[in-house]
Amino acid sequence: MLFNMLLRRKILKLFGLSILFVSLPYQFLKSATKKIINPDLTKTQKDIMFNEGTERPFTSELLKEKRDGFYHCANCGAKLFSSKAKFDSGTGWPSFSEALPGAFKTKIDYSFGMKRIEYHCANCGAHHGPYFLSLTSPVLA
Repeated sequence: MLFNMLLRRKILKLFGLSILFVSLPYQFLKSATKKIINPDLTKTQKDIMFNEGTERPFTSELLKEKRDGFYHCANCGAKLFSSKAKFDSGTGWPSFSEALPGAFKTKIDYSFGMKRIEYHCANCGAHHGPYFLSLTSPVLA
């Protein structure tokens, strides 16, 4: 009886230690890929960029932006688009025909029952939407 209890205790200790050693690298990787959050972002911007939400169409102040320059990530400030790539898609969101090289990492999204490509800032991982529909900050020069 005493032998069974000691054996059970050793097995539980080993199991507990193995869980700890397996989870430590995961926690390290998770903290290493943690996103930078700009404290100046609005609640809506945070929802879009970090919960993959969507802004309502025709509400973006960038929709009618016409100045020359570059559009930057509202979270980290990385350059994403040239103003020359901006066009009016008629969808109600700022649209761009192409991003600057290396500006985005992509992810396949099936959440609406169809295949969509989601674009995330290559620098900070913030979500910028499907098909170059983008939440950006106009830092135009």
